[in-house]
This record gives sequence, C-alpha cells and structure tokens, in this order.
Amino acid sequence: MSALDAEKSNVREGGPSFSLKHRMFRAAWMLTWALAGSWTPVPLHAWRRLLLNAFGAKLAPKARIYPRTTIWYPPNLEMEDHAVVGPGVILYNMGPMKIGAYAIISQRAHLCGGTHDVDDANFQLKPMPITIGSKAWVAAEAFVGPGVTVGEGAVLGARGVAAKDLEPWGIYAGNPARKLRERKQF
Repeated sequence: MSALDAEKSNVREGGPSFSLKHRMFRAAWMLTWALAGSWTPVPLHAWRRLLLNAFGAKLAPKARIYPRTTIWYPPNLEMEDHAVVGPGVILYNMGPMKIGAYAIISQRAHLCGGTHDVDDANFQLKPMPITIGSKAWVAAEAFVGPGVTVGEGAVLGARGVAAKDLEPWGIYAGNPARKLRERKQF
C-alpha cells in the first residue's frame, strides 16, 4: 500500500497520508492487538503469531514476537524461523520489513520504515523497506532507519543508530553507527 499524494491530500494541513481503507484496517488491527495480543503472557508466541498472520503478516512457524510490541502494519512484516522481536520493540513498517532467520531485535529497539521528502513543499511521505539479515542482532533501544539493510550476522549495539546499511558480520555502535570490528562468522 503506497502513501497518498501529499499535495492532493493536503498532508501539511492535517490531511491523511494513507487511504481510508488502509486507516480502517490499521484501526481494526490496533484494537485487536490491544485487546488480544500485546498484553498476553510471554510464552504465548504461537497466539501472537496467529493474530499477526490473520492480519496478513508472513511469520514462520518458529518466529517469536514478545508482548508489548508495536507493529504498525502486519501485511508489511515477514519473519523467518527463529527470528525474535523482543518486548517493547516498535516496528513502524510503512514499507516492507523482513527479519531473517535467527535474527534478534532486542527490547525497545525501533525500526522506522518511512521518512518524508524534506525538499518537497508538501512533505511527501516515503515508505521504505528494512531488511534485517539472518543471525543479525539489533540490540536494546537501537534505531534502524528507512531503507536500511542490516547484513547477515551484523550487530548494531545498544542505542546505536543505523542510517545506512550495515555490512554482513560487522559490529557497529554509536550515533551514527560506526563499524568497530568484524564478528566471528558461524
């Protein structure tokens, strides 16, 4: 689902960025998640997976979503087996978001899949994909920006900010994230 034309929808003056159908779907999702998913006990990964898949996510049978996560738009979420999204994580997935096998998104990390065209007078919204490679780790309270790929086995340290792609098997930290060293491959 793409964003509405900002000039036609008058976003700068409070107009919508997405169609009414899209907003109604998200409202139904948020209500369902609040009532039946977000608060559930930690061991109920299968239940949360069922809810997400019912709303269009593509979660593998062994993917795990912890409680208190925020998932903006389930149809844009894909998770492979043994991928983990920890408690309090924000997946602002306006664009496609893929989390590879054995990847870990730790508590309160924020993956932001959209930005605005700052050179456009109408501030056009630009949904962008995020890819987290297999065996990668986005540590606690880290931020992954729009269009970023965190390569296979890469690590983004706690509270790190990835505004650009992270190379496979690199260890990164800081704001902006800088490569510290290579990680042992396994």
